[in-house]
This record gives sequence, structure tokens and C-alpha cells, in this order.
Amino acid sequence: MPQNNESSGVQSVSRAFVILETLAQAGGFATISQLASTTRIPLATIHRLLRSLVDEGYVRQDPSHRYALGSRLIRLGDVARQAHSVWAQPRLQALVDEIGETANLAGLEGDAVVYVAQAPSPYAVRMFTEVGRRVSAHSTGVGKVLLAQLGDDDVRRLVQRTGMPASTEHTIGNLAELILELGRIRQLGYGVDEDEHELGVRCVAVPLHDAPGNLAISVSGPSGRLTRARIEQIVPALHRVATELSQDLSEARVGDRAAVL
Repeated sequence: MPQNNESSGVQSVSRAFVILETLAQAGGFATISQLASTTRIPLATIHRLLRSLVDEGYVRQDPSHRYALGSRLIRLGDVARQAHSVWAQPRLQALVDEIGETANLAGLEGDAVVYVAQAPSPYAVRMFTEVGRRVSAHSTGVGKVLLAQLGDDDVRRLVQRTGMPASTEHTIGNLAELILELGRIRQLGYGVDEDEHELGVRCVAVPLHDAPGNLAISVSGPSGRLTRARIEQIVPALHRVATELSQDLSEARVGDRAAVL
């Protein structure tokens, strides 16, 4: 039975988003055959959708005929980060008021961690990461927690694309060690950065379960204040705030769908 125009249009939109997500997971670049193999969307359909995405600026084609994420997505990403910052700020600020250290919300975009919201510590000596900054996933607490939400094969492919550059002498430097660390994070429910991204800095992070997108929150501070004993006290508060943020996001999605209907 042929599809009506409405259902066909919805399917096309869904497939266009699948293509964009696949490009992001591939590090931003892929050939049309790679996209067809990964998405299992018919080659002719992918070609048609890519042509539309290129025309609108959401995808571009480089001289080697690979497809890449387009510049028009940058503005959308900036607006989305601003919206996340406004939405998450009250929860993050409440966490800072309770714990006293800088709180962050971050997500995995492509192969990198992007900080999308932050509430700073009131201390004169504090951690500060610019919202919008992109960092390697394997060398940060929040990044390792985000990687732990992926399958090991996905992590291996990501590391194959990015390598594992060392930020400090304590940065995890090989894939086998990283896979073991991610297994521990899945078991414990939180991850810790022990001087791995910046010397003298400790960070503890937890994921946002049941929330759209791969997001996590973290608390970071000087190792002298953010001791291992203190981390044990902080983790329950992090999980509570992560649950609250996940619920906020889920309720917002339900509200958006109801508005559309």
C-alpha cells in the first residue's frame, strides 16, 4: 500500500536526521557508500536527502567527495547550547550552593565533549571552563562518563578517529586501559578525573539517564578541596540533580509534542 504524503514526509525528515547523526558519529565526514552501509537507507534515497541537505547548508561536500556537517549547523548548535544553559542553570546553581564547587553540564557532540552550561564556584580559586569549549573525551571525568554510555565498539571507533592525546602525565594513554575504566564507571555509576586533564584538579561526573542526547553533569575543583572522601559525599547529590535535569528535559519534550499536536 503506498504511503501518503504526510507519512512519507515524516519518514524523510527522520532519515535526514539519521544521516546527520551518522555523520556526527563518524567524526563529521563520510562517503555516501559509508552512510548507506551504516544507516541501511537505500543509496538513491540518501543521495536525494544529501542533495537537499547540501542545498540548505546543513551538509557540505569536500573536494574528495566526502560529505561533512555543514556550517549552518553551527548556529543551531550555538542556540541549542544557549537554551541548555538557561534551562540547566538553576539546577547547577543549586548544586554549587550545596557543594561549593563549579558544576558543569556537558554533552558528546561528534567525537568531542562540549560544555553547554556552567555554574561557577564562589571560591576565589576555582575551576572555569568556557561554555562551548570542546575537549577530548578520554581525558576528562565528564567525558569518560559520556563514553561509558556508548558500547565498547563505538568507543574503539571513536578513539581510532581521534587518538588519545595526553593532557597530563596522568591521562589514560591506551585503549585497553580506557575500556577497563569505562567498565568501572558503568559499575559504579560515576566517573572521576584524577589530574588527567589538568594537574591539581579533580572532577567527578554522572550521566543523565533517560534524557534525550548523551549528557552528563560534573563537579570540579582543586584536588586539595575535592578530596576522595568528599567525592563519596558529592556523588549522591550529583545523581539527584542528574535525575531532576532528566525529568525537566523529559517534561519539556512531552510539552513540545503536545503543543505540536
